[in-house]
This record gives sequence, structure tokens and C-alpha cells, in this order.
Amino acid sequence: MLASGWAALERDDFATARAIAGAALAREPADGEALYLLGCVSLFQNRFEEALGPLREAVRLTQRRGVRHRLGYCYLALGDIAAAELVLGDEVRAFPDLVPAQNALGVALARQGKYDQALAAFQAALSRDPQSAEANNNMANALSELGRDEEALPYLRKAVQIDPQQADAQYNLGTLLQSLGRHEEAIAALEVALRLSPQSPYVLGHLIWNELAICRWQALGPRIESLRRQVLEHAIPAAPFVLVGLPATAQEQQVCAGLHIRAKFPRLPSPLWRGTRQRRGRLRLAYLSADFREHATAHLAVRLFELHDRSRFETIAISYGPDDGSPMRERLRRAFDRFVDVRGQNDLQIATLLRDMEVDLAVDLKGHTAGARMGILAHRPVPVQISYLGFPGSTGAPFIDYLIADRVVIPEEQRQFYSESVVYLPDSYQVNDAARTFSPRGTSRGELGLPPQGFVFCCFNSTYKITPAVFAVWMRLLASLPGAVLWLLADNEVAQRNLREAARSARIDPQRVVFASRVPHGEHLARHAVADLFLDTLPCNAHTTASDALWAGLPVLTAAGSTFAGRVAASLLHAVGLPELIAADLQQYERLALKLASDAGFLSQHKAKLEKNRSAAVLFDTNRTRRHIESAFLAIWDRQERGLGPGSFEVTRFDA
Repeated sequence: MLASGWAALERDDFATARAIAGAALAREPADGEALYLLGCVSLFQNRFEEALGPLREAVRLTQRRGVRHRLGYCYLALGDIAAAELVLGDEVRAFPDLVPAQNALGVALARQGKYDQALAAFQAALSRDPQSAEANNNMANALSELGRDEEALPYLRKAVQIDPQQADAQYNLGTLLQSLGRHEEAIAALEVALRLSPQSPYVLGHLIWNELAICRWQALGPRIESLRRQVLEHAIPAAPFVLVGLPATAQEQQVCAGLHIRAKFPRLPSPLWRGTRQRRGRLRLAYLSADFREHATAHLAVRLFELHDRSRFETIAISYGPDDGSPMRERLRRAFDRFVDVRGQNDLQIATLLRDMEVDLAVDLKGHTAGARMGILAHRPVPVQISYLGFPGSTGAPFIDYLIADRVVIPEEQRQFYSESVVYLPDSYQVNDAARTFSPRGTSRGELGLPPQGFVFCCFNSTYKITPAVFAVWMRLLASLPGAVLWLLADNEVAQRNLREAARSARIDPQRVVFASRVPHGEHLARHAVADLFLDTLPCNAHTTASDALWAGLPVLTAAGSTFAGRVAASLLHAVGLPELIAADLQQYERLALKLASDAGFLSQHKAKLEKNRSAAVLFDTNRTRRHIESAFLAIWDRQERGLGPGSFEVTRFDA
């Protein structure tokens, strides 16, 4: 009788299979085979909670091959990863040749950050079935998580060769190629994934991001509108960082972040920290990041770490990113009371470390940017958890209590679109290192590939921020100013080719678009001297690149956008005393750019004002910003001690 139930299940006749299992259990409630069938019916219908009970009983009553595998899969789907690892471990010990169970065990291990053990499980699966597309796919994912992308690539190539219809492997191939900077190949794989499974999460967003990265704009409009619609309808998760570069609203970005968090953490782990904690003297402050190295965030914040008031704060760096051996890495090591390298540990281990260290406030410097590990703070190891600097928007995470911002990047009417309580600093939210130094070696225009004469517009933003609307403005400026050039960052060769072709289409000589290679930070700061005006992008502004230009004495022209990411340059210009360089829209931006480029006296006035303001401006007064940030931390902790819970507030200006 049960054989006919399994046959019904194979043809997706769930009602018949369920009825047969139910009839068998009516006769014998302890029939392990019938319980297994009943659990599988619910499992195959994605009714995971309902499947748990019968499958658990089946495991207790029978040693049948596959029962624990199905139960483990159920635990994985429900986010109970530790339980999945336990039951799947039992299954592969009993049936080491069961490849699907080896795969599932590897997934459970990988989701806990136990990548070395996960690799062993996937390798065991591949040794028994080298043609398993699933095992090849999973092996690649684990290698990629360990930063071994080049090693991962052949496994994904093999997975899609074995099963070209596996959308998940095509998506993983696309995102791996994206991380390797091979954007055209990434687009090809992601287009296949989207065609195979149009409703798969994250695919469309990554496809759009890769097209932005190489300035391939032909299909962007409809795809962006489709993604925005999916997000607002709460239909399909997308990577929150993708929406930062799109013409999305603050509401859409918050919804996107929330969808992403729920997709990544369908069941939040039990909090590691519970109860109350009184101040012991100094507040124990931990900064978490993958970017304690030669990186934009480090260049902004290193002086803050060095200047923290050690009579009030004990500072700890929790570094889960690479050690690049750079002078910046060494400077960061010296900047903290404790510098803890946790690269080899999983999220739970790091969270447990934070709890055991009795950290009072944890500051996440990554948000949803590349290499982030939000899973650490998802374990709630610390009484107060704060987002700052790395991600320009709401994290959408219920376990992040506060976001540090300012009144320009988050106007009062937009505060409703942030899941965190907002702490408003009185000047710009962005801390800067006023000790940044320039390369002593001077650089001429000729050495940089620029013409000896003519106006130089520059923009050193990443190419994904360059949109067709902004580029059209730039081309009209070049058309109006014979001899002027546009100087951009050489992000990737494909983008360079596409941008020059876009210039040709706008009837501008492509040689008037010049590309600057990446150089050490001191050289990068110094070369701003040969440019005349920094042109910002929209909807995502220059962030560190804008503060670099201002520190180098180069005026920045921006247009204020409608989101945090689109208002950062405006925040910086307010804080450096040049609010007149904030345009209301792209039309005013174009008019101002043309006036600045064609009226030498007008431009000189702004350069002189910037030079005068730079040494005294609040933007580059690191110590002042440090005082404001510390005031924020103290006020947050005061609320915590009084049992008030998170709440938005404004930090009192420190003028002494």
C-alpha cells in the first residue's frame, strides 16, 4: 500500500500520497515508513513546519536510508542550521555514499561559516559522484566564501555544463564572475539564470549592477523599473547595495533591505546577550569591518580611531577581512586598544567572542557592502548595535538599533524610511582624516594623459555610479566648451570602451574622455591639482571621492538627490562652507557647471573660498567630529542604562 503512496508522491499527486500515509497511520500510529511518507508530502509542498513532526518520529522509529536527510533539509529550510548539521552528520555516517546528504551537510556547515568542514563534505560528495551539478555548485560557493574565487570558477563551469538548466548554478556563476571583475561574462550567465527562473531572488539586481559597472545602458530602463516594482510589491529580494546606485526612493531602499534581511535570516538566532549591564568605567566599543586595510573607509575613519578618548572608551577592532600588509593596516592595528583578527571564525564564534568580551556598543562599518557579515550582529551579542559610515541607507535589520547620520543625508521627512533610530550629528556625518598626506612628487598633465591646455572636468567615482542622464549632461558640457576634457577613473576596460562609444554617439571625440589609472592614495590626492572641477554623479553621489577632492582643494559640483546615497556630497559641501555648489537638479547642475567652466573669475572665487575654508572647516576637523560621535555613544548608553530603548535624537553641537 505504501508503495503506491510513494508512486503518487513521485508524480506530485500529493493528495493521494497524503491519504495513503494517513490510512496507514490510522491502522498503526507508530509506522515509521508511513510517517516518513507523510513528512515527505509536506516537505515537497514546502510546508516545512508541518513536515517536522512526522519526520522526527520517522527518524526515531526507523533507520531507513534518507529519512534523516529529509529531516535535515527541513531544518535547513527553517533556518535551524545547528539541528540540520546534527541530523545530517548522523545520516552521512550511516550512509556515506548518500551524495545528496553529503551535499546538504556541506550546506549546513557552510551556513555556519565552517567552510573547511563544508569543503570536506562537498569533496566527499564529488568523490562518489563527480557529475553532481549540485556538489560542484556547492563546492564553488564554499571556495568563494573563503576568497578562493579562481579555484571556484572551474567547479561552477562544470556545474552549468552538467546541467545547463540549473538556474541557481548560473546565478552563482554570474556573481562569481562579477567578483572577478569579468562583467560581460557575468551578464551572460545572469541572463541565462533570469530566463530559466524569472522569479529567482537577487538575479535581476545583480544583472543590473553588472550592466551599470560596464556602462551598458541599452536595456537598463525597463529592468530597473521591473526591479523597483518587484521590491515595492515585496515580491523578490534584491541586494540592497544595488538599489543605492539606482533612481530608487528611500522607501524602496528600506523595503529592499528588509526583504534581504528576512531572506538571509528567516529565523533570527536566539540573542546571545540578555539582561542589563551597568557602566564599568570606560565604555567598551567594538568596530566591526572587513576593511581594516587600504580601503576608502579606513582612509576616512583611521584618525577617529586614533583620537578616541581613552579615559572614556576602550576601543576594539573586530577584523574579518584580509590583511593586505599595507602601512594603513599597521596604522589601524596601532589605533585600537585591541585589534582582533577573526577571519577564520564563523559568525556565531565571533558573536560569542563579542559577548564574552562584554562589549557595550558594537559599530558595524559595512552594512550591506561587499564582504559584510551581518550574521555576526544577528546573534545580538551586544546590548547596543549601531550602523555607521559604510552603508548609505537603512540596513532593514531589526538587530541594528541606531544609524549615525546628519540632517542633510536624512531629512526629517525621510526618517520614517529607516528601521533604525537615527542619531543626527550636527555637521556632516562623515568623519575625515585631516592628517591625509599628498605625494610629494608633482605630476604634470602630460604624464596623466591630459592635454596641456583646456578645462578639465573630473569624476573619480566608480563607473556604476555613471548614469545615462548624467553622462548626457557631461557630453553637452564638452560640446559647449571646445578643448575641455572629461577625466574619469579607469574602473574597467569594458566601461572605458562603452563610455568612449557613448561619447562618439553624442558627437564628441572619444579622445576627450580620458581615464585615470588607480594609484596609491597620496598620488591620487596630488593629481587632483591638475583638474579644474569635480563633477558629481546622481542618483548616487561621490562619498570618499568627494571628500578627497575637497581635501585636495578641488571644488565639487553636485546635485542633491532624494536618498542618503544621493545627498552625501551635499552634506560634505555644507560642512566645508560651499553650499552654493549644491544644485537642486540636473538642469541647474548643468548651468552651474557651464558657468564655472566658462567664467574663470567665478571658478577662482570658489577655489579660493575652498582653500580658505579647508583648514578651518568642520568637515576636516576630525577632533570635533570625534567629540560629536562620542557624545552620540554616551547618549545612546545613557538611554540604555535608563531602560529607554533606542530612540532618535540630535547630538548637541560642540564648538569649543
